[in-house]
Amino acid sequence: MATRQLGAKKLRVLPGFRLTLGYTLLYLSLIVLIPLAAVFWKTSTLSWPQFCHAVASPVALASYRLTFGASFLAALVNAVFGLIVAWVLVRYKFFGKRLVDALVDLPFALPTAVAGITLATLYAENGWIGQFFSSSSHWHVYFHLPAIKISFTRLGVFVALTFIGLPFIVRTVQPVLAEVDAEMEEAARSLGAERAAVRRNTGSTTSARPVAEPVGLSRSERVSRGRGSNKLYSPAGGSSAPSKSWTG
Repeated sequence: MATRQLGAKKLRVLPGFRLTLGYTLLYLSLIVLIPLAAVFWKTSTLSWPQFCHAVASPVALASYRLTFGASFLAALVNAVFGLIVAWVLVRYKFFGKRLVDALVDLPFALPTAVAGITLATLYAENGWIGQFFSSSSHWHVYFHLPAIKISFTRLGVFVALTFIGLPFIVRTVQPVLAEVDAEMEEAARSLGAERAAVRRNTGSTTSARPVAEPVGLSRSERVSRGRGSNKLYSPAGGSSAPSKSWTG
């Protein structure tokens, strides 16, 4: 009898397993399951014509175009520049490399709402970055350039989604590039290959799949986090603009 009790105690690898499991299920229910069930319950109360009218309304269609269109363009941009950033971090040593490497993970650390408010403040007409694109900046006055408004426009949503999705590309491609032996590149250059051709072929052959996977993942992340990102967008009027309730 004592041997059986000792064996049962040895099977319990995690102390307090029942307590932690109960707390996890309670937390998951309050944060995810109950709100998700409320969404399905509210939808089930609608009739089929009401549901079709809700999902096909002009406001809903405009939100679809904005969310999926901006996320797709941001994914394409991140696929190019994310690969370049990962290549630079792996292949080169420069002053401030650790700081740049840490800044790549900044979108992971910032909550969605905080990132949206921060970017809206930076790219406002009187913000640190937005002031250089306003009509009152010295560059626009001297060169007679048109003013570019970023905050509270579709361009602002694109900027926010690009900011959110960049770490997915960099952190997925970076270890793959680190495994590529630099001697392969040196051998190709010794045989007469140009430096640009070597980098292009090496990057395309080793990073095609690693880039494609995070592009899809980052696009899904952008769609799911679109509410906070769209704090950089406000309705500009007209029936095709998303409403305030959607843009948050």
